[in-house]
Amino acid sequence: MSTREVGTRRLHPAWIVAAVAFLALVGAAGFRAAPSVLMLPLEAEFGWSRTELSAAVTVNLLFYGLMAPFAAALMARFGMRAVTTCALLLVAAGAALSIVATAPWLLVLTWGLMIGLGTGSMALVFAATVADQWFVRRRGLVVGVLTAGSATGQLAFLPFIAILVEEQGWRQASLLVAAGAFAVVPLVLIWLRNRPADLGTTPFGAPAGWTAPVRATGNPARTALSTLGRAAKTRTFWALAAGFAICGATTNGLVGTHFIPSAHDHGMPETTAAGLLAVVGIFDIVGTIASGWLTDRVNPRILLAIYYAGRGLGLLVLPFLLSEAVHSPIIVFVVIYGLDWVATVPPTVALCRELFGPDGPVVFGWVFAAHQVGAAIAATVAGVVRDSTGEYTLAWFGAAGLCAVAAVVSVSIARRPRVDA
Repeated sequence: MSTREVGTRRLHPAWIVAAVAFLALVGAAGFRAAPSVLMLPLEAEFGWSRTELSAAVTVNLLFYGLMAPFAAALMARFGMRAVTTCALLLVAAGAALSIVATAPWLLVLTWGLMIGLGTGSMALVFAATVADQWFVRRRGLVVGVLTAGSATGQLAFLPFIAILVEEQGWRQASLLVAAGAFAVVPLVLIWLRNRPADLGTTPFGAPAGWTAPVRATGNPARTALSTLGRAAKTRTFWALAAGFAICGATTNGLVGTHFIPSAHDHGMPETTAAGLLAVVGIFDIVGTIASGWLTDRVNPRILLAIYYAGRGLGLLVLPFLLSEAVHSPIIVFVVIYGLDWVATVPPTVALCRELFGPDGPVVFGWVFAAHQVGAAIAATVAGVVRDSTGEYTLAWFGAAGLCAVAAVVSVSIARRPRVDA
């Protein structure tokens, strides 16, 4: 296929790649939604504590994050298509095998290790890589749309999984998610391309005379670690990592894992609480795409400060909004939290690109690893708080305080990386 032939198309192939990436992220995100719905049925069937169940989620969140920088390096070395295909197959296998989990350690193996590695091999570094490889213009918007796919896929599955668990059992729900991840594999193999040169074209919005960056040839693990070594010498990297760790703690770790059990503690039916989280996913689409659009136009530091401050206020009032029925205040919380859910991703990706140049995608991988470390810690701590106090109130208040810290840290990020002495 020649450059001329591609150029005559009305739709640039970059948009096709972005569409397939969106579907892949949605497919991989499905099982990441399942633990919050499956927690109560597993507790009832096996008598496992919230702390034991939270441990499996913690392992998942850790591997989901720690795999990200290595996945970015693997995609640079072997291409997005191969890495994404393997990741989806691992997610499908982990979801299917989870039906034989009759002990907490088996749950850690399937929910934690397999699903964590699979989803972590794609995650948000996949979105950053697609944007960097295929787009020169509209990068912020594309990152916003793909990020929305990941987060929305996680939350949109919730009501369907909750209904299936209630009517058919948690094992059937796990198999449904496995099928969803597996169904995306053919689309990836057929339509996902690693880079514009594979189709004899240039990225969307590339100026005249644009030249492709040199393709990575080194050891992916060494590339990821050497990039971390360079980035870790700057205060900027640690500011980004700290803010994103708090982001993970207050989304995936706390709300994503414990909102349904917490609402159930207040008498709300599990399916109703899952429906509220699904609404978060709907508004997340609007918020994240809007954030991507704003990131192309507004200082990302200001955006991050606003997002974290708003999230903190929401968490501060959440304990007073939960009850056995759905009232208008909890709907307002759900809408606002949805708009803010992963709106932090486009400005964070933009800052990594602005401050670290070609290392940006891998640096974002490490920043995202911090995101998941924060999520893992929050998932475990919230479970311990619930088991020791009988409620989640202290967890919500603590997360609100962390958001205030993240807002201050974000607005103070330097214009250029400063190397620590």
